[in-house]
Amino acid sequence: MEQQRASARLRIVLGHLGRPSAVAVVSFGLDWAPSRYTLDNNVLSLEQRKFYEENGFLVIKNLVSDADIQRFRVEFEKICRQESKPVGLMIMRDVSIAKSEYSPSEKIISKIQDFQEDKELFRFCTLPEILKYVECFTGPNIMAMHTMLINKPPDTGKKTSRHPLHQDLHYFPFRPSNRIVCAWTAMEHIDRNNGCLAILPGTHKLSLMPHDYPQWEGGVNSMYHGIQDYDEDHARVHLVMEKGDTVFFHPLLIHGSGRNQTQGFRKAISCHFASADCHYIDVKGTVQENIEKEVLGIADRLYGTESGLNFKDIWMFRGRLVKGERITL
Repeated sequence: MEQQRASARLRIVLGHLGRPSAVAVVSFGLDWAPSRYTLDNNVLSLEQRKFYEENGFLVIKNLVSDADIQRFRVEFEKICRQESKPVGLMIMRDVSIAKSEYSPSEKIISKIQDFQEDKELFRFCTLPEILKYVECFTGPNIMAMHTMLINKPPDTGKKTSRHPLHQDLHYFPFRPSNRIVCAWTAMEHIDRNNGCLAILPGTHKLSLMPHDYPQWEGGVNSMYHGIQDYDEDHARVHLVMEKGDTVFFHPLLIHGSGRNQTQGFRKAISCHFASADCHYIDVKGTVQENIEKEVLGIADRLYGTESGLNFKDIWMFRGRLVKGERITL
C-alpha cells in the first residue's frame, strides 16, 4: 500500500514539475492530495491551500497599506466631484437615489466599474502584494479583467443597498473558472452593520446556477442579478474585515452583502483576475444568455447599435495584462 501511495505521489509531483505555467513547487508530504483550485506555490501554507480548496475563499489580513488605500480614496473622491474622468468608466447609482439632486459627491455614486484607464486606481491591480497571491490561483500570466470600487450607501429604508446572493462567473464569458479569482480589499472596517460580504463556504464546488433579478419590493440595482434557487439552510459566513484586509475567492462561490445600516458609506476595491491562458466561450443557449443580452443592450445605448460590439469584445476591452505574457484570452 505504501509503495502504491509513494508511486502515486511521485506521478503527481512529476506532473506538476512538467507543467509550463506552474509556480514554484512546495512539497507537503504524502497526505496532500492533488489540488483543484490552487496551483503549487511557495506563498500559501498547507493550511491556507486546504482552506481555499474546501471553502473557496481565503482572507489575508492587513495586506494593502493604509497609504495605498488613502490614495484610492482620494482618487475616487476626485471622480465623484468630476475632477477626474477616466475613459470607459461606468458610474452607478443606487436605485433609491438615482434621481436625487445631490451635487456631485460620493453621496450619489454607489459603485464605479472598469477603472482600467485610471492610472491611480488601476495601481490596485498591479500591487505586488496582491499579485503574489493571485498567482497562486491563476498562474504566472495574469490578466486584470473586471475592476470595481464599491461605495455602498446608507440604506434609505428600502433595503436597496443589499446585493443578492450570486456567483460572479455569471458575468464572465471566459473559462476555466478555476483559473479566475477575485481580490476584494476592505477600505475601512466592515461588518454586518455596514453590509459586509456574506459567503456560503464550499459552494465554489457547485455548477453555475441560473440568475435573474430578485423580486424585492424596494427595487433592485441594475445588473444585481441573484441566484433564483439555492439551499437557504446552507451555513453562511459574514466576513468582518479591517482596512487593508483582502479576501480572495473563486468565481463560483455564492456570496452577497447585506444592507448598510449606518450613516456612512462602506468602501471596498476589487479586481477579478484571470489566467491569460483562459479562453472565451459562447454563452448563447446557456444560463448566461440573459446577462449577455442586458450587457449588449447597455453597450448599444452607450455606443449605438451600429457599433456591432459583442460580449467577447466588451471583455477584451476591459482586460489588461498585469504580469507575464498575454496568451489566448
